[in-house]
Amino acid sequence: MHTVVVGTSGVTASDVLAVARGGARVELSGEAVSALAAARGIVDALAAKPEPVYGVSTGFGALATRHISPELRAQLQRNIVRSHAAGMGPRVEREVVRALMFLRLKTVCSGRTGVRPEVAQTMADVLNAGITPVVHEYGSLGCSGDLAPLSHCALTLMGEGDAEGPDGVVRPAGELLAEHGIAPVELREKEGLALLNGTDGMLGMLVMALADLDMLYKSADITAALSLEALLGTDLVLAPELHAIRPHPGQGASAANMLAVLEGSELTGHHQDDAPRVQDAYSVRCAPQVAGAGRDTMAHARLVAERELASAVDNPVVLPDGRVESNGNFHGAPVAYVLDFLAIAVADLASIAERRTDRLLDKNRSHGLPPFLADDAGVDSGLMIAQYTQAALVSELKRLAVPASADSIPSSAMQEDHVSMGWSAARKLRTAVDNLTRVLAVELYAASRAVELREGLRPAPATQAAITAVRKAGVEGPGPDRFLAPDLAAADVFVREGRLVEAVEAVTGPLR
Repeated sequence: MHTVVVGTSGVTASDVLAVARGGARVELSGEAVSALAAARGIVDALAAKPEPVYGVSTGFGALATRHISPELRAQLQRNIVRSHAAGMGPRVEREVVRALMFLRLKTVCSGRTGVRPEVAQTMADVLNAGITPVVHEYGSLGCSGDLAPLSHCALTLMGEGDAEGPDGVVRPAGELLAEHGIAPVELREKEGLALLNGTDGMLGMLVMALADLDMLYKSADITAALSLEALLGTDLVLAPELHAIRPHPGQGASAANMLAVLEGSELTGHHQDDAPRVQDAYSVRCAPQVAGAGRDTMAHARLVAERELASAVDNPVVLPDGRVESNGNFHGAPVAYVLDFLAIAVADLASIAERRTDRLLDKNRSHGLPPFLADDAGVDSGLMIAQYTQAALVSELKRLAVPASADSIPSSAMQEDHVSMGWSAARKLRTAVDNLTRVLAVELYAASRAVELREGLRPAPATQAAITAVRKAGVEGPGPDRFLAPDLAAADVFVREGRLVEAVEAVTGPLR
């Protein structure tokens, strides 16, 4: 099994995906263990002093003015975990919780939190045992970090609360730890706070969304190319020299992808035939500009994610010179903003795909295709209601594009009077990514049928490969009306699993 070694300098996006989705094992480097021990020595020295130090010998948040006596400090650490584990609603996905735990371990191993090496090792042991704490949908304001979600994870380390075992069954966490020979941790000064105070949930969801969107943007270039073919559009607008004079990298990449997919097509270039068109509609002609802008938004989001993956997010932090200082690095604004930016880009990409689908189904705009791509229009409704479903998804995506990060709400007796709402931004982006997949699946379904209805004209080898592969996946081609939901579900799985991109790249080589 693949193993990810966590050191002091952060982790990579591929590390997060390996642990969250691939079940990779986690090990602490020797460097990390040494850094953990050194930072813990500083915290222990401060704990022994009579002067109060925030997070070490005081209360938290609005209660930070109270000096906590030594005999109450272990209770304080337990209490902060128990009281902050206040999430509600449905459970979040296993991959999200694993990313959350792994990224908190990443910060702990930086040697900037003051957590003991044995606590960090227990975090790794829980991940390696396949134990997944029960974390709920609601409870994080994204400042101070993802408090409630991280608290539910810390509760499991203490042997309390509920967790899911490797068999998928939810049981008391103490039982699961015992079965795997893991001793519950006894938290000491600062450790409870250090386990809760980070942007790890929103960051993990950002990393996974970027991985999914990388595949979906390639899928969107393919479905746009299929629609262009089906509408007998022109590929001249994809010429590299046209995109070179507006040098947005994403736009150039999308245009190049579409051009590669369409190479060798007999369906393009018919816009001057029986019903001449000076130009194709925007949804066809401007596909690279819209998808390209989304790609460039992803590039910015990826830069933010890389910076966060190299960060140590905690409050207070142990600095290299031995100082323990309060800070505001737990604020989720940098991550929240890009999560919201991506939701906007996703909604617009889905919107332009829906417009192409609608054009394919309208006999007045489809340049010779039958109404709704029906076998016997009037007797058959064809794909009329498939487009309704797609439109409903796009409408929801537009609502999901409303930014969460602009909706701060004060908490903690006005001590935390401006919060990021980054967790909420991440949760709605996950829904948006799911819905985009479905929207592209409907466009694939419609465009592949439309291409097959253009008898006597041969599609490009790459688009033919896509059509052949999707038919083998159980998505049927043209014909009389049938129960559509299974076809749409199969198309969704085909896109979601990356098989559309795989089929096309077998012909074109790697897309950009």
